[in-house]
Amino acid sequence: MIPFTDEELEPAVMNVIDKVRPSIKLDGGDIALIAIKDGRVFVQLQGACVGCGSSGTTIKFGVERQMQTLIHPEITVVNVPAGFEDKLDQL
Repeated sequence: MIPFTDEELEPAVMNVIDKVRPSIKLDGGDIALIAIKDGRVFVQLQGACVGCGSSGTTIKFGVERQMQTLIHPEITVVNVPAGFEDKLDQL
């Protein structure tokens, strides 16, 4: 169990997103924080990352691994497809 509230996680999560953003932008994409719920971080890959075959790898081995290393090992990161921003409970 993650010993932080979702509100306490937000600054640390944003810090990690800011660290990975430059490498994502190199490929013509971007990343946005959608929400944090019960230690699950919902992000949305944008730009050239939408529909890219490597987007799952970017989320799991780039963003999630960084958050697990720098914040807490139980954090999970979920990519939110366009149109699902209000349907996080379905992801």
